[in-house]
Amino acid sequence: MKIRILSTSDVHGYFYPTDFSTVDDQHELGFFKAASLIKQKRRQASADEIVLYIENGDIIEGSPMDAYAYNTKDQTNYSQKIVSMINSLTPDAAVLGNHEFNYGLNYLSDVFKKRTYSILGANISGPNAKRIIDASYRIIEKKGVKLAIIGLTTQFIPHWEDPKNIEGLHFASALETLKKIVSKLRNQVDVLIVAYHGGFEADLDSGVPTEKYTGENEGSAILREIPEIDALVTGHQHRREAGLVNGIPVNQPGYRGSDVGEIVLELNDDKQLIQSSAQLLSVDKYDLPTDLKEIAADWYEATQAWLDQPVTTISGDMRLTDHMAARLYGHPYLDLVNRVQMDATGAKISGTSLFNDGVRGFGKNVTVRNVMNSYVYPNTLVVEKVTGADLRAALERCASFFELADDGSIKVSFAFRTPKVEFYNYDYYTGIDYSFDLKKPVGHRVGPIFFDEAELLDEQEVEVVLNQYRGVGGGDYSMFGADKIVREYADDMPKLIIQYLQNHSEIVAEQPHNLQIIK
Repeated sequence: MKIRILSTSDVHGYFYPTDFSTVDDQHELGFFKAASLIKQKRRQASADEIVLYIENGDIIEGSPMDAYAYNTKDQTNYSQKIVSMINSLTPDAAVLGNHEFNYGLNYLSDVFKKRTYSILGANISGPNAKRIIDASYRIIEKKGVKLAIIGLTTQFIPHWEDPKNIEGLHFASALETLKKIVSKLRNQVDVLIVAYHGGFEADLDSGVPTEKYTGENEGSAILREIPEIDALVTGHQHRREAGLVNGIPVNQPGYRGSDVGEIVLELNDDKQLIQSSAQLLSVDKYDLPTDLKEIAADWYEATQAWLDQPVTTISGDMRLTDHMAARLYGHPYLDLVNRVQMDATGAKISGTSLFNDGVRGFGKNVTVRNVMNSYVYPNTLVVEKVTGADLRAALERCASFFELADDGSIKVSFAFRTPKVEFYNYDYYTGIDYSFDLKKPVGHRVGPIFFDEAELLDEQEVEVVLNQYRGVGGGDYSMFGADKIVREYADDMPKLIIQYLQNHSEIVAEQPHNLQIIK
């Protein structure tokens, strides 16, 4: 008997094979292509084969379609199409990702209200858990084989998420929760599968830690400390991984539906596991299923029309062609985003990120599409009252983003490149003048900070506007935190950027000169 476990993870609202950079853009990705692959695998299954499908989280946030569904007056109609499409694949289980919580519990529960499958969350508890979680695990019996699927979500969500969005929820360690459940279930089932929206904190081959241990990613510890499990499906880090670790098949199927994860378990006649494998299946050769296209067609067309709405005309050039230079020396686009944040909140200091190297910035004619493709997260804003010492610590974290190569050139430091590229954890600031001396050791690179034409003292208090993710300490910025928030704002940044551009008669692209790099 073969058990084939198929999985999708971190689709982030990319249902069609497009990244929406242009109206006719096409790529080899998307939930629709993954769905065709999954349907084909089911059709081709032999009589002695069980095919399972697990949706492993982060599907309702991340794309222009998701953003349009949330912001339109027809919110319920469009957003519930997500669950209709998932329902069509009859998942055996699903897990919530951290980004499922970005729009709040009311929206989350509304999106998944009509689900015909079980959402599993063994390590999520609290008075509101039943609104979004069906069970900790599910036991299925197929063709005489008893299988258990345990669902887990990264415990680190409270370190990123707006507290209002996770009110009445508690997130426990996936590792410790799993230990308790495995000890209970192992002798009750033939096969034990774990679906975890979280990733790996150590190298899969050597076991050497690849990040500071925070509990965000516990996949490596699960593989090391719980050998009783038969398969591990992961996500969250957007990595493409597949293989055997400590004899356990494990995978992580990329980002935006680029791949479907496949784990194959082979049992003998006594239902004992005798062989296992893991791989990723590319979706590139698959067509779009007609039934799913029919569900989403009006939503897709409405999104494309919305994206092509004009916003403003810019004097000058805010296009990004050298992302490294923009991070090192500032850029008109980054300066604009900071000024939007300052205008919306009244703060005089602002920090923002260039989230990835796909951000294009703005040319002369700006549309909604340009905004959504440049500011890709639905971040809201917070203003924090911090000391000069806090701000200096944040800038030291930013300065650690860079390192000098042997030839004296500047490159992104290893810690921000491995195991996951974290460009979004570097911030550029407006409202202060500051410098990084890259010849100095990490933690001692920031020179004097000037604010309002005077040096900012360590004990001096200032207000800083940040996105909510950074404001609660996300990205290892422990100098910020919810306890320092003095004001919060409900509108998300793409909306604020559009409003700012529409409300200002003249937008001029100007290169900032407030950050000095010494090497």
